Amino acid sequence: MLRITRQADYGIVLLTQFARSNARVFSARELADKTLIPLPMVGKILKKLLQEGLLTSQRGTHGGYRLAEQPQDITVGRIIAALDGPVAITDCTSTAPVECGIEEACPVSGAWRRINAEVIHALDRVSLAEMTCPVGNPVAAFTGTRGRSGRE
Repeated sequence: MLRITRQADYGIVLLTQFARSNARVFSARELADKTLIPLPMVGKILKKLLQEGLLTSQRGTHGGYRLAEQPQDITVGRIIAALDGPVAITDCTSTAPVECGIEEACPVSGAWRRINAEVIHALDRVSLAEMTCPVGNPVAAFTGTRGRSGRE
C-alpha cells in the first residue's frame, strides 16, 4: 500500500487552516485546538515547515506562524517532500544511496522510476488552495474525467 505519513497528512491539514485564513497568524496551540492534532505533533510539523520555507514566524504577544507564499503557489508534492523527504515509491527511486543486490539485472527499475516521476508530477499539480475546497468528485477534477470509465 502506498501511503503518505501521518505527519505529512497532518501538515496538509494544518496548512489548509492557513490557506483559508487570508494571511492570518496562528499559534501552535490555536492550530492544535482547531484541528484536534496533538500540540507536540503540531509543534514538530510547524518547525519543519518553517525550516523548509513554507511558513514564516513572528515573535511577540501576537506572534505565531503564517504562510510564506500564496496557497496557489504551494503544491502538495512540495509539502510532502518538506515533511517526509523526496517521494520514492521503491528503494531504486530514492535519491539516497541504496544497496540493491539485483540492481544491474533488474528488469523493472526503469518502470519504477517512470511511475515515481508520474506520482511526483501528480502531486505537484495539486495546490494547497485546491486542498482547501475539494469539489464533487476529486478524481474527476484531477483527471479531467467524470467517473472511472470517463463516460458518466
